Amino acid sequence: MKISIVTTTNNSAATIRDTLESVLSQTYQDWELIIEDGLSQDSTLSIVQEYEPRGGGRIRIFSEKDDGLYDAMNRGIARATGDVIGILNSDDFFYDDHVLEDINRVMDGQPVDCIYGDLMYVSARNKHRVVRIWKGSQHKKGAYLHGWHPAHPTFYARRECYEKLGGFNTSLAISADFELMLRFIEVAGLRNRYIPRYFVMMRMGGESNGNLRNIIRGNRNILRAMRENGLKPSPLYIVRRMLPKIKASFIGRLHHAE
Repeated sequence: MKISIVTTTNNSAATIRDTLESVLSQTYQDWELIIEDGLSQDSTLSIVQEYEPRGGGRIRIFSEKDDGLYDAMNRGIARATGDVIGILNSDDFFYDDHVLEDINRVMDGQPVDCIYGDLMYVSARNKHRVVRIWKGSQHKKGAYLHGWHPAHPTFYARRECYEKLGGFNTSLAISADFELMLRFIEVAGLRNRYIPRYFVMMRMGGESNGNLRNIIRGNRNILRAMRENGLKPSPLYIVRRMLPKIKASFIGRLHHAE
């Protein structure tokens, strides 16, 4: 089973080496890495090109103007040739060398359309300092109305699911990943499975968690995404959604203290 990994870059020179090294170190070898570069002005492209020979033809590089992060992701998904597709951001990296091996083990020939797991947030300045932990859980019908959703960096779905249900709704900006998983899991009812293991180490400071303004904007778009998909969240929905994240931040601090 071939796994396609889509990585979007835009002036990512400071972090992209960790991303590339984590892919190249995977024990599972049937993968392709699609780099969607938004015409970076720093040395991102030259770094990726430096790594290209090490991929043995499995690293495909595209550098072109795009209409933002999720448009670039859609372009990468459209170019993917794998059976399963996942996103690995240019400032993130795999938790260990066996992530793709475990994804293959669960999805190859099994009646599963998509999977998701656990996520570890680390400091943007120190990738060894854990800031927050996102522990997932198995989806149950209606769970989205109670604040549940997977961590998008851990989400892998079959290519045929994207072909049938479409990609990211770019009009939702930083909430496009939430809406896509909502549409796939809660609305379309894809067969999904939670894998209780860390998939990705994610540096803090991304689009959706960088500042209060983005958090407010993101929550507004999340409510819009739910309404557009026929769901009617309660007035307490945002509170329910934020509580697990506050708890996760506390657990992450305890983990670091240990």
